[in-house]
Amino acid sequence: MYYLKNIGIIARCSDMFRDERFAPLGLNGRQSVCLLHVCRRPGITQDALSKNLFLDKSNVTRQMALLEEAGYVERRPDENDRRQICVFPTARAEAILPEIRDGFRAWREYLGAALTDEELASLCAIADKVAKQAAAYCGRIVTEEEA
Repeated sequence: MYYLKNIGIIARCSDMFRDERFAPLGLNGRQSVCLLHVCRRPGITQDALSKNLFLDKSNVTRQMALLEEAGYVERRPDENDRRQICVFPTARAEAILPEIRDGFRAWREYLGAALTDEELASLCAIADKVAKQAAAYCGRIVTEEEA
C-alpha cells in the first residue's frame, strides 16, 4: 500500500514541471495554481482561496503579495467585510491565461499517455473518492467544480 508515496511523487513532479514551464513568465508552480484559480473566480477572498486550494492562509498571502508585485493580481479590501482581502486578475494575468491553461493541459496529457482510456477513467474515479475523504478530514466537502 504505497499509494500515498506515489501520490507524493506525482505532486512533487507536477510542481517541478510547473516551475520549469512557467519560469519564463516569472511564476513558480504554486503561483500558477493560485493565479489560475483567481482568474476563474475574480474577486475571490484570500481566505476562500486558501480553503479552495487547501493551502495555509500565510502561504496564500505570500503568493498573492508576489503576484501583486509582479503585476498579475490586484488586492482590495472586501466592500462588505474590510477584514477580508479580495483578489482580482489584472490584464497581464488574463493575457497569459491561455499559456497557463496550455501548461496544465500538457501535463495532464503527458501523465495520461501512460494509461488506457479505461485506466484513466478508473484512476479519476478513485482519486475523486480519496480526495473527498481527505477533504472530509479537513472539514471540507469537495464540490464537483473543485474535483
